Amino acid sequence: MKKFISLLLVVLLISSLFLVGCEKETKKQNVRLVEVTHSVFYAPQYVAIEKGFFDKNNITIDLTNGGGADKCMAALVSNEADIAFMGPEASVYVYLQGKKDYAINFAQLTQRDGSFIVGREDDDNFTVEKMRGKTILGGRKGGMPLMTLEWVLKQNGLIPGVDLDVRTDVQFDMMAGAFASGQADFTTLFEPIASTFELEGKGYVVGSVGKEAGYIPYTCYSTTKKNIEENPELIQNFTNAIYEGMVWVQEHSAKEVAEAILPQFPETDLEFLTGVVQRYKDQDTWKPDLVLGLDGYDRLIDIMKTAGEIEEGAPYELIVNTDFAKKAMENYK
Repeated sequence: MKKFISLLLVVLLISSLFLVGCEKETKKQNVRLVEVTHSVFYAPQYVAIEKGFFDKNNITIDLTNGGGADKCMAALVSNEADIAFMGPEASVYVYLQGKKDYAINFAQLTQRDGSFIVGREDDDNFTVEKMRGKTILGGRKGGMPLMTLEWVLKQNGLIPGVDLDVRTDVQFDMMAGAFASGQADFTTLFEPIASTFELEGKGYVVGSVGKEAGYIPYTCYSTTKKNIEENPELIQNFTNAIYEGMVWVQEHSAKEVAEAILPQFPETDLEFLTGVVQRYKDQDTWKPDLVLGLDGYDRLIDIMKTAGEIEEGAPYELIVNTDFAKKAMENYK
């Protein structure tokens, strides 16, 4: 009897150690992720959420809509968010302000501007020149949507404030409502709002800022220098999940992507969402390898200088870390 009891105790002890080990192994870390806006533009991120790629990397995502890069950065530096998903221009501003715990970009998701030019009339033969003498809602001064739009205008011989009126007095997340209320001749909108406007007869997508502007490191994941130093494994796991989402989007059809991310846009029709995803696929929206290279960063700085927002950029090697993106690719193989 004593032998039986001893054997039972050993079995119970081993079982408890096994359960503790499993609990430790599967314990998930919560990441407070703030995104600049909720858009199909960020499909790989939503695929990573819906397909369980974050779960696979022992991460739970607490996702909030920041409503602009300035607000996302404010949440990050005030420790209200662990990771901010926004334009990398925000990290340049913070570094140049002399903040010691500045933001570092560790993964690039998009390589095109994701906004579309929306007009009040349908125009299959639209050109940027047709905005001459008109008014367009451009977004917040200093933000990537406005700077990229102005870059496109200048490349096409239109000077903001001279050849057309580019309004910067309407907040990014209020532009759709302002345009719908009758303000301006044009606006720029992300998807699915742009296509929704078409569906409801509130406006028509006449052009793509992304196609006009070409390659730009438009949206990146950033976290603080301190967070990277203290939680490198968490940042790596996060990047692994995003990369797997990116690969999945690249390897699947627009309809399959739309089906995967539909829970993120519950009030959207599947066929409609498929068309939106296809629109982004057609303009080569997403960065396959997540690496923010020096050439792309230099282009960003050039756009910011052209916009008159900065005189000099921040050091690439300080506010960009490519190690996590490169390792994510190795881990995936």
